[in-house]
Amino acid sequence: MEAAPAKAKLLGRLLVSNQLDAKDELEEKLERCVGVVHALSNGLSEREANDALTANVCKGPQQHDEVCLGLFALLLTEPTQAQRCYRDLTLMNRDGMSVILVKINQILMEKFLKLQDVARKQLVWLVRELVKSSVIGADGVVMTLLKQIAGGDVSTKNLWLAESVLDILQEQKEWVVKSGMLIAMSVYTYLRLIVDHGTASLLPLRQKEVDFCISLLRDKFLECVIMGRDLVRLLQNVARITEMDLLWRDLLHNPQALSPQFTGILQLLTARTSRKFLACRLTPDMETKLLFMTSRVRFGQQKRYQDWFQRQYLSTVESQSLRCDLIRYICGVVHPSNEVLSSDILPRWAIIGWLLTTCTSNVAASNAKLALFYDWLFFNPDKDSIMNIEPAILVMHHSMKPHPAITATLLDFMCRIIPHFFPPLEVQVRQGVFNSLTFIMEKRVLAHLAPLFDNPKLDRELRSMLRERFPEFCSAPSPPMEVKMDEMTSMEMDNHMMDKEEGCYDNAEAAFSDDEEEVNNKGKKREFRFHPIREVVKEEPADITPWLDQLEDTMKDKVVQLQKSRSDWAGGGLVTQWNLHLPTRDTETQCEVMQDIVDLILEDDFDTEQMSALASCLAEVFKEHFRGDVLPEDITDESLEESVCKAVCLVFRNLVTMQEDNSGFSVLLDMLAELYQKQPKIGYHLLYYLKASKAANGKMMLYESFAQATALGDLHTCLMMDMKACQEDDVRLLCYLTPSIYSEFPDETLRSGELLNMIVAVIDSTQELMCHVMMGNLVMFRKDSVLNILIQSLDWETFEQYSTWQLFLAHSIPLETIIGILQHLKYKEHPEALSCLLLQLRREKPSEEMVKMVLSRPCHSEDQFTSSLLRHWASKHDDTLAEHIKTQLIKNNNQPRKRQSLRSSSSKLAQLTLEQILEHLDNLRLSLTNTKNNFFSQTPILQALQHVQASCDEVHKMRFSELFALAEEYEDSQAKPLKSRRKAAATSPRSRKGVAPPTNEEESASSSASEEEDSKPKAPKRKRKGSSAVGSDSD
Repeated sequence: MEAAPAKAKLLGRLLVSNQLDAKDELEEKLERCVGVVHALSNGLSEREANDALTANVCKGPQQHDEVCLGLFALLLTEPTQAQRCYRDLTLMNRDGMSVILVKINQILMEKFLKLQDVARKQLVWLVRELVKSSVIGADGVVMTLLKQIAGGDVSTKNLWLAESVLDILQEQKEWVVKSGMLIAMSVYTYLRLIVDHGTASLLPLRQKEVDFCISLLRDKFLECVIMGRDLVRLLQNVARITEMDLLWRDLLHNPQALSPQFTGILQLLTARTSRKFLACRLTPDMETKLLFMTSRVRFGQQKRYQDWFQRQYLSTVESQSLRCDLIRYICGVVHPSNEVLSSDILPRWAIIGWLLTTCTSNVAASNAKLALFYDWLFFNPDKDSIMNIEPAILVMHHSMKPHPAITATLLDFMCRIIPHFFPPLEVQVRQGVFNSLTFIMEKRVLAHLAPLFDNPKLDRELRSMLRERFPEFCSAPSPPMEVKMDEMTSMEMDNHMMDKEEGCYDNAEAAFSDDEEEVNNKGKKREFRFHPIREVVKEEPADITPWLDQLEDTMKDKVVQLQKSRSDWAGGGLVTQWNLHLPTRDTETQCEVMQDIVDLILEDDFDTEQMSALASCLAEVFKEHFRGDVLPEDITDESLEESVCKAVCLVFRNLVTMQEDNSGFSVLLDMLAELYQKQPKIGYHLLYYLKASKAANGKMMLYESFAQATALGDLHTCLMMDMKACQEDDVRLLCYLTPSIYSEFPDETLRSGELLNMIVAVIDSTQELMCHVMMGNLVMFRKDSVLNILIQSLDWETFEQYSTWQLFLAHSIPLETIIGILQHLKYKEHPEALSCLLLQLRREKPSEEMVKMVLSRPCHSEDQFTSSLLRHWASKHDDTLAEHIKTQLIKNNNQPRKRQSLRSSSSKLAQLTLEQILEHLDNLRLSLTNTKNNFFSQTPILQALQHVQASCDEVHKMRFSELFALAEEYEDSQAKPLKSRRKAAATSPRSRKGVAPPTNEEESASSSASEEEDSKPKAPKRKRKGSSAVGSDSD
């Protein structure tokens, strides 16, 4: 551990910077941690240094993190010490490398582009070592690293990163296949990258990528199905490669070869691709820039941002393929709020129109148009979102006047894609496009489509084709007066919008108009029309005049003072930098004034009638606070404490310090309840304060008192509404609050799947929550309610279901607890749950209940679940499986009909018929044909088949003749060695089994026995009943 002083070693070695750049906070923190490591280990032998570091780590979490991060920093900057540092790191850490994984993710998301070359190589080396060690959470780091591989980029650094990550995945394939999401994300990434690596010099890399993708697609196709319809789009782009062509043929003509549960290409095309996959093909930097443009840049002022983006990412020939990724991301991931949609923020359609004009090749243009219309082709209003199809129709609508050629080419593409996308599915594609257009009109994205489809600016042939394809949308609406009014309003807005559209994405010579001259020329008209929108977006001092007169003078003065102190910094303005930095806020003055207001509320003579007016004032004054992010970017004790030192938190702080029997406690709760009615976000802000503030440690149950004080009056309803609001506003905060919410309110969170659905609908990865579960900090399921929640999840999105099963499997809940869900699962409707159960059951030793539930599934030629699982168990646990199947056969064969119906009356799903068991056994017999498996030669199975054959009717004997033939062969083989014993033991239940006439040997054995048998011709029937009664017990 000997090294030079920390700063001499680390300064400037981690991130690229110049003398004008401010010192990076992360780099400074890592320098301090390296200093701690050197202070503890300098001058000591290796063993003494290890002892010193270990002793320091044991002092507390802060010392633990400092040592781990110090070793982490040395590992990144000192390649010669990397092995030793990693060894020490594995010995020192006490949190499963959690602090290291968090920092790696932070560097990958925020600092990767600034890393020095050495640090970048060392970071990839560290990820490789973490994967080799199978560190929990390493799959999340690998997925973040995959995101840094840029599409449309064949620079040396990017190719090195793509190949390095691919080597890790190939070397540790056994580890990769344990994570279904990592499998899907890796295949999605490299299928996309293959397109960029077609030049002769890159063919070796491309071949490695092809082999990797083919291997996972062939072996783990069911895990890849969660990619949805975009998997087909990616495969289309590489279908000319020989190996991919063979896979493509199987996909189209022999889907069962890929997976027994895969029904065909239509299954993929009707599944919407999760936004996680669409987002993974943009680097964090690209994503930040796009999100900035769609949330901060005003329409008409986008030119310099587009120019920068084009210079940075779209200027090379190879970058043509990146347009598709960007368009799919904008359509599927960027879904602005209603507030943004109604403002003059740059709309999505304008960015997409600009991207279309930057395509310089016909292939790139066709692929970009397909990416734009891809969600139209199999659109289902019940499953898909209007936001996915809205950009395409708006690009065509708004381009009609300034750029009719763009509208014409898109309309032409929309018409021609129907018969040509995949001829066997032409009917489905036509229906999908029809559904899209119908839904667009239902949601009033456009009032009607006739002005677009039958516009004089389109050539006659195209208009004719549109009328032929879409006659329903080409006729004008019936009420003429209403239409004229709508059209006048629409044209008024269109004229105004077109003023800006004239140059919004005209890419001739890269000239993008800022429209400044047009604003001057048509200023009055434009200012009049956009004036209301500007008022919505522009930050102005809160107007609390309507409520001030209802306040007493002292209170009124304090509220006005609070308003003035906040308006000093709340003015804001147009953001002109990529990274947003809010102005420094003078919170101390505001907190003092807010404390004075709280003190006035707590006075004995406070008039509660002014509480509603005061709540309205506070809600208006603090409205900007509730729009911003609550959770700090870098979560530390200091940053958390700083985030709750805001004026609005003074009410929370006073509540926390009070006793519940204090009279002021109920008054403040009532005040908070009034504020909740005016500003519903106050609920999850209170939850955040109770978790983040040190002063509120152990006071989370205060929220229950707050919930009861609100108009809702119910903890469960209030909690769900607040978490829903949090989900819509801040996903990071939702994940941060989740462990506390589940641990503090188990009765409200564990009894239904409402909160769980909110979480899995928005999280990028379950990694963090799974770690919390495995460390014992979080319980999201319990035995008495988990089955009900999993049944609820069957109606959720594909990705949400997979995330739910991952979280369930992280718990130590026996699988038998939820095995009953099998009776609710249909092979076409619930492939997600079936695949997760199949993978988990194959690891389990079969129990009687498991076998019963598996056999209770209906037999269907396309449903291979039961057959595949029984075959696996027959090869791994043949004796156990045989005994359980024997039990079920005898039990169902002996079950009286009345008793069976009484049992099933309580739960119709619990029925298991003898015919079902025999059908599954026959399928298992066929699947084991020509194999060396001797499952059907086991005595318990053959005895049970004998038992059933003796009492079943002729129809079943004929239907399952080959199955019963196994029992007859067994009977024949047992007849000879058992003859003498059967004669001696006449009471044996099997004595009636022999159907052949007695031999000479038998006749001479005992004449008395023979005479006794001849004198009792009815005995065999009685013995048959006896065998049925005794069989299940004696066996």
